[in-house]
Amino acid sequence: MNIYSDIIILPHPQSRRHRQMPASERAAQFAPFAALTGFGEQICEQARLTDRRPVLSDEDAFDLNEKLMIISQSKKRLRVSLSYFVPDRAKRGGALFERQGEVRLVDFVSGIMIFSDRSVISLNDIFALAIL
Repeated sequence: MNIYSDIIILPHPQSRRHRQMPASERAAQFAPFAALTGFGEQICEQARLTDRRPVLSDEDAFDLNEKLMIISQSKKRLRVSLSYFVPDRAKRGGALFERQGEVRLVDFVSGIMIFSDRSVISLNDIFALAIL
């Protein structure tokens, strides 16, 4: 014999003062609670790796400047391949990228290189340059 057999047949008690909570609201009580909102995103940001900005030797800087002068003095648009550094906006460091394209203008005053597709790269961010 079950010890609850005398009450198992009784109806569930209902409050006369409060309405019964809908099942959807009752389930919300047990939803997960994030005490540290945004903490997961910050951990992912800290884990993201960035590269250090490369440093050119004096010889490499001289070679790069010579090639930039050749490109700027050329009567026709030259096609180049280059490696450049893009600083990260959120943290120290950045990323190295490679690019090929036809150079439209090398502006030493503004310190930029403009390509035929109107994209711009800072001369200070270029670390390797080859004329194709």
